[in-house]
Amino acid sequence: MNNTAIEKRTFTQASRSTARLKQRTRWAAAAAIAALISSSLSPGTEVLAQETPAPGQQVALVTGATSGLGRELAIRLGARGDHVIVHGRNVERGAEVVDAINAAGPGSARFYRADFASLAQVREFAETLLADYERLDILINNAGFGSAPDERWVTEDGHEYRFQVNYLSTFLLTHMLMPRVLASVPARIVNVSSGAQTPIDFDDVMIENNFSGRRAYAQSKLAQIMFTHDLAEQLEGTGVVVGSLHPATFMPTEMVRRAGAAPRSTIAEGADATMQVVDSDDFESGQYFSGLTPRRANDQAYDPDARARLRELSEELTGIRFEGQRR
Repeated sequence: MNNTAIEKRTFTQASRSTARLKQRTRWAAAAAIAALISSSLSPGTEVLAQETPAPGQQVALVTGATSGLGRELAIRLGARGDHVIVHGRNVERGAEVVDAINAAGPGSARFYRADFASLAQVREFAETLLADYERLDILINNAGFGSAPDERWVTEDGHEYRFQVNYLSTFLLTHMLMPRVLASVPARIVNVSSGAQTPIDFDDVMIENNFSGRRAYAQSKLAQIMFTHDLAEQLEGTGVVVGSLHPATFMPTEMVRRAGAAPRSTIAEGADATMQVVDSDDFESGQYFSGLTPRRANDQAYDPDARARLRELSEELTGIRFEGQRR
C-alpha cells in the first residue's frame, strides 16, 4: 500500500470516528433533554414543548383531537387564528396535529397527553392546564369511546369504561377548568354527544347486568346531554353558553370502523355542525342539536330528578362539586 492510500485510509477512519463522536454527542444531548422534559411531567400528562398563546389570542381545548372529528375541529380552530390545546393519548399523532396547525398558521397549538380511563390522569391534565393557561374561551368535550367491541371493561377507578371515558372524565375536567372558562367570558362549552341515547338505570349505572356495548355507549351519551342541561342552569347569567350535539351519523372515524358500520356522512359535515354550536349566538344555552338542527333529546334529559341523581353520583365518583346555581 503506497503512502497516498495509507493517508486516504487514515483520513477516512478519522472522519468516521469524528462522525461517530458527533452522533454520540447528539444522542447524549437528546437523551438529556428528553430526561429533563420527562422529569418535569407527571406520569399521566405529557406535553410537547411547542407554541404558547399570544397575548389576547383566543384559547380552545379540543379533547380527543388526534384523529377524526376532533382533529378536524382542531385544524379549523387553528386556521382561524385560535391557540388550540390538542388532547389525546397518542403522542405521535398529537405532534402531527400540532405541527400542521403551527405550520399553516395563523393560529398555534400545543399537545397534552392524558388517558380518560384514569381519573388521576384527568386531574393531572386539568391541573397542568390551570398552571399553563390564564384563559379558556372554548372547551369542546369530544373524547370518547364507541360501542365496539361488545365487551364490558372496567377502568382502573372501578367504573364501567364508557361511562367514565365518555362522561365522568368530561364531568371532572369541565368542573376543574371552570375557573378559566369563567375568566374568559363570553365563553363556550360544547359536549359532542350522539343520537344514540339510552335512559340511565340508576340501580345499575355500571351495567353489571344485561351489558351491551351499544347500551353502555348510549347511556354515557345521554349522560353528556343531561350534564349540558345542568351546566346551562348553573352558568345562567355568567356569559358561558353550553350546547350538546349529535354531529353526524356514522362519519368515517376509527370508532365507526371498529363497529363495522358503513360511513353515511363526512367528517366535514360533523365539523360544520360542531362549529355552529361553537360560534352561533342563535340558540338557548343547554340546547341539543342533531347535525345543524335543534332537536329534543331523550325524555330523561329533561327530568330534573334524574339529572339531580346523576349529578350527585358524578360528584361522589369524581370528588368534585361545582357551586353554581342549583335548581
